[in-house]
Amino acid sequence: MAVVTRRLILASSSPRRQELLSRMGLEFIVFSPDVDEALFGSPEEVVSQLAERKAQAAAERFKEDVVLAADTLVSINGESLGKPQDDQDAARMLRLLSGVWHQVHTGVCVISDGRKLLDHVVTQVLFTRLNETEIADYVKSGEPFGKAGAYAIQGIASMYVEEIRGSYTNVVGLPTSKVRELLKKINLL
Repeated sequence: MAVVTRRLILASSSPRRQELLSRMGLEFIVFSPDVDEALFGSPEEVVSQLAERKAQAAAERFKEDVVLAADTLVSINGESLGKPQDDQDAARMLRLLSGVWHQVHTGVCVISDGRKLLDHVVTQVLFTRLNETEIADYVKSGEPFGKAGAYAIQGIASMYVEEIRGSYTNVVGLPTSKVRELLKKINLL
């Protein structure tokens, strides 16, 4: 009788999540589920629910495998900042972040053999004060697009980050320590 090994399915098309998972030494298959991302609630609720929706959608297709999904957003003063819609939206977000602390939230969900593990990580990030020229130049770079809060800490925006409290990889989009913990609980690691 053949032994069936469980594959790891990353329910995300994010190149950053793929890179971080690869750095963990894990082999995985990428599947990008189409889910409704319109949710309201606290940042913790939104990222957790979206991670769960993505994982559940992938688990329906990959029933015998381990599914990992995540969702990230930025919040400041109670306002959630997702991905910017256009140049003006990106500039607005960067003005909000300029010179102040904000939070990066990531919900992580793992589904395996009918078992669902769901968790949430928060990292505090302090941006330096940005002037209008810096904001305009950064928006023109194109880097803010497709990124929660309109920035990529691992890219050009790294020079705007004055201080960080918590998981760096969480700010990139996948808290690898939390992923390791969850995958250990289901005996994948």
